[in-house]
Amino acid sequence: MTYPTIDGPYGLKPVNLIGGQVFSGSTRQIPIASGYATALYTGDTVKLTTDGTLIKDAGTTAATPVGVFLGCSYTDPNMKYKLFSQIYPASTVASDIVAVVADDPDTLFKVALVSGTTVIAGYARTALVGKNVSIVQNAGSATAGVARSAALGSSAATTATLPLRVIDVVAETVDASGNPTEAIVKINFGMHQYNLALGI
Repeated sequence: MTYPTIDGPYGLKPVNLIGGQVFSGSTRQIPIASGYATALYTGDTVKLTTDGTLIKDAGTTAATPVGVFLGCSYTDPNMKYKLFSQIYPASTVASDIVAVVADDPDTLFKVALVSGTTVIAGYARTALVGKNVSIVQNAGSATAGVARSAALGSSAATTATLPLRVIDVVAETVDASGNPTEAIVKINFGMHQYNLALGI
């Protein structure tokens, strides 16, 4: 069976834990403030703010995410019933908004590689693995319910503040030149919010 072509970014998708640790798919529920004005999509990087609620981490070459947004629940302000969604719609007014977040610092994520914005591009394994890369923050897709963020392949470097560490590549998603178009990454140790020595 041929691996499907990667036709666009889809945010960060949790797939495993580093070092062969048992991966149970566990998450943490973190509140979002009523009326928070930025939409969140499954696969978006997010972080805690000073009041302990969750906001989008829109950083690119530097970011301090607590994890990745995987959906939320809240009482719909119009229909008055509990709604479970892949998206947090911007400016939703509800007192019980709770996000589901993959927040384990050891979580590995699959991410698409781009040359800029949403253009999928292949990069040699030797140029990526062990390096740090930046995040391209594209607008999320309300139709698909997912983020459109990706990793900028050309940014691969030893720069400590870049937010993602490349652990591996997805060999099945090679382009016509034989270069992978997806990578396995983790939030860079020094950039994960739980690993920062300085509190919020």
